[in-house]
Amino acid sequence: METTDHVKSLTDAGHLLAGAAEQAGPGASVPTCPGWQVRNLLRHTGMVHRWATAYVAEGHTSYHHDGGEPDLDGGELLDWFREGHGLLVNALESASADLECWTFLPAPSPLAFWARRQAHETTIHRVDAESARGGPLSGVAAGQALDGIDELLFGFHARPKSRVRTDAPRTLRIRATDTGDAWTVRLSPEPPQAVRESEADTHRAGSVDCELSGTAEGLYLTLWNRLPLTAVTVTGDRGLARLWCENSGVTWS
Repeated sequence: METTDHVKSLTDAGHLLAGAAEQAGPGASVPTCPGWQVRNLLRHTGMVHRWATAYVAEGHTSYHHDGGEPDLDGGELLDWFREGHGLLVNALESASADLECWTFLPAPSPLAFWARRQAHETTIHRVDAESARGGPLSGVAAGQALDGIDELLFGFHARPKSRVRTDAPRTLRIRATDTGDAWTVRLSPEPPQAVRESEADTHRAGSVDCELSGTAEGLYLTLWNRLPLTAVTVTGDRGLARLWCENSGVTWS
């Protein structure tokens, strides 16, 4: 996906998140984030938006701490969230293509990194807000979903801190039935190693210990633990699928 595509996704997801949060109310529970209410979701996501904006707008080349979550609630909190989301979108839209700043996952450029990361950050938390509101979830385009799976497998879970590990080598396949894309993830005592494959590649590669198959959108939200395993088809060792759900969570630190 192009940086402009990510910025559009970020823009749309932020508006949808704010709308769903307003409808749900600040005290509504967020079922996809146990222990959170909508106010916690807005404070966290708004803080992350401002943290990311500082890198893009100010060009910090080393890690710097976030500004903390505000002691705001109700309408003031929603206004603060919307303002911060707008500041992030504006910073990304006006940033130079040769922007230099700190990043924490592989990407073609710092600008591409922050646009992509915040698009997925906001999309996933948009799902949280809509889950709190109730009713149908807004859709995720297949291209964005595939890109989000790539980011999760080749970015977050390629890092040493990934807890998705097995004592003995095992293989997990993720297959998008609507696009023909697939990933084989090799699990071991080390961080997972993923390989992107075509549908033809998966046939040549043979069997795996477990396969998750479904639409790109369904896989994206399931791998991010925003939909249950019943949203996709699990074949083979369901224990590997449960291991993913229990150990793949990405937390703020």
